[in-house]
Amino acid sequence: MRRNRIRPLICVTLLSAAATAPAFAGHPYDGQWSVTVVTKNGNCEPSTSSTLTISDGRVSAPGAAISGTIGREGLVRVSINGAYANGHLNGNSGSGKWNGASAGVPCSGRWEASRQ
Repeated sequence: MRRNRIRPLICVTLLSAAATAPAFAGHPYDGQWSVTVVTKNGNCEPSTSSTLTISDGRVSAPGAAISGTIGREGLVRVSINGAYANGHLNGNSGSGKWNGASAGVPCSGRWEASRQ
């Protein structure tokens, strides 16, 4: 008989705790980011800027063949139009390196990002 009283009490306690728990927070880097890419070596475009969106840790941009992720700790791993970038986001900014090719000639450089 004692077990029959404890089970409903445990269920009510768990349900009330779940109802008052905060909602699961999104990815810490979700949002719009302004990214500037600068070529240091090679014949790629000297500099370009664009806006990227991070949603649930996944990177996207309208009209771009982009794939990649941002880890919860800010680790960046992205591929865009045949170029590869890695680096780190911290708070509202970040930076890293990229490499790719233009007409088969290798090029590389740095990128910087800031949250909009």
